[in-house]
Amino acid sequence: GPAVRRTDDAHPGRRGAVSKGDLTRRGFLAGGLATVTTTALAPVRAARAGASDLDFASALAAARAIRSGQISAVELTTRILARIQQHNGKLNAIVALAPDAVDRARAADEARARRDWWGPFHGVPCTIKDSFEVAGVTTTSGSPSLRSHVPTRDAAVAARLRAAGMIILGKTNVPTFAAGWQSYNAVYGQTNNPWDVTRTPGGSTGGGAAALAAGLTYLEPGSDLGGSIRIPAHFCGVYGHKPSLDVVPMRGHIPPPPGISASPPSTLPVAGPLARSAADLRAALEVLGGPDGDEARAWRWSLPPARGARLADYRIGYVLDHPRAPVSPEVGDALAATIGALRKAGAQLAEGWPPGVNAEEQFDAYFTLLMARFSGPVREDQLGGLRQLAAGQDGSYLARYAHAVTASDAHMQTVERRRRVARGVWQAYFRTHDAFLLPTALVAAFPHDHVGTPIMRVLATPRGERPYLDLSFWISFASLAGLPATTAPVGLTPGGLPVGVQIVGPYLEDATPIDLAGRLADVVGGFRPPPGF
Repeated sequence: GPAVRRTDDAHPGRRGAVSKGDLTRRGFLAGGLATVTTTALAPVRAARAGASDLDFASALAAARAIRSGQISAVELTTRILARIQQHNGKLNAIVALAPDAVDRARAADEARARRDWWGPFHGVPCTIKDSFEVAGVTTTSGSPSLRSHVPTRDAAVAARLRAAGMIILGKTNVPTFAAGWQSYNAVYGQTNNPWDVTRTPGGSTGGGAAALAAGLTYLEPGSDLGGSIRIPAHFCGVYGHKPSLDVVPMRGHIPPPPGISASPPSTLPVAGPLARSAADLRAALEVLGGPDGDEARAWRWSLPPARGARLADYRIGYVLDHPRAPVSPEVGDALAATIGALRKAGAQLAEGWPPGVNAEEQFDAYFTLLMARFSGPVREDQLGGLRQLAAGQDGSYLARYAHAVTASDAHMQTVERRRRVARGVWQAYFRTHDAFLLPTALVAAFPHDHVGTPIMRVLATPRGERPYLDLSFWISFASLAGLPATTAPVGLTPGGLPVGVQIVGPYLEDATPIDLAGRLADVVGGFRPPPGF
């Protein structure tokens, strides 16, 4: 049947009918989950008083605990469901629950008793971004038009996580059609950041990042077109990995519309994992990566090893600021401290853009592709005004948008050539360097702001007001060139908000930025739970 859906409390004025297996949040908390955790499974829950030790563990640590018999899959699943009951009301991170989660956990325990191991994440609970279809669970991608969409088939990432042994608990919130750096929509409402509920967790994988930070899940598959894995990881203090282009299949992601049976050809969007440790990112990527469907007949994928075995092995370039998206001092200080820690650990560091990288030109190419992808058909009566805006060439985002949506085929071919040149420049750079460090965003998590359109919003920073769309700058370089990029938590601002560094690596060598992210935790600290959870 349909999943448990959060509907009424996101829109208190609206009350709809509740069908079998489809409860409002109030009914779910009062009945469904309470029944599971306090009645049917009370004996096993009471038998393991130490289950709370795993609340913020890595997914791999949780899997080891199940394998060793420290805890059962049912116990762990009901423990996380109880935490959702306790904490999700103030976050609104998880918006639909899978009806078969406890039954699936029970089956995992029965399989363990037979020593039938399903995979590296046997019995570990996870959540799925609401942009990915999950069989039997309402999947809306934040759109009212899909409020009743219950898929009959898993997206590729959901199917692969199931095959690796994970217990899918439910879905996490996104902006409408996964388009935005805040996670709110007309179906489920607004998701809050567990570090400060007056601030956004980011988007579009904001619900997943918030759930991970708050200990409500162990792993989350996200998608990234405009930083939708990396920015939420930065805002919430977790790890996020944008894989190399086309490594992880996008089949079953919305958009495009439901029902497309194959992964669509991709130019910018990718799917990848978010987690509380770099080791989880690598293990998840090995599960998620590789061809899907008919493509699997022709080629195979394996993850090349990381280039370094210790921090001193790594040749690292970095840039921490740029006038196009000036980094706030509180973020910049945390990133500078990270560079200092790397230097002390013996890493080989070089400041400055790679030879041949024109940051403005690469960003312009990326932004043109991004806007062209997001824009719908332009009406004939709109063309004149848009062309006039584009001709102004004033450097504003509005003019850039107008230029992108009215661009000729010849201009778009020029943009594509710039993308190919960018790939070549970065490829040459990574022959002599192993990684390139950048900010993930110019600010830490900012207060909720749903007013107006993104192109007209502003960010208040200590360096003055900045255009909201500056958030697209620092994540653009890896996306344009199809490179892997890992965001890793490296500290907190003086105000107590997380900061994440972005580590860009060589194409198809995703293990290198992930490995560097993990080794960074030894010198600057890794994930830490937010207060109150």
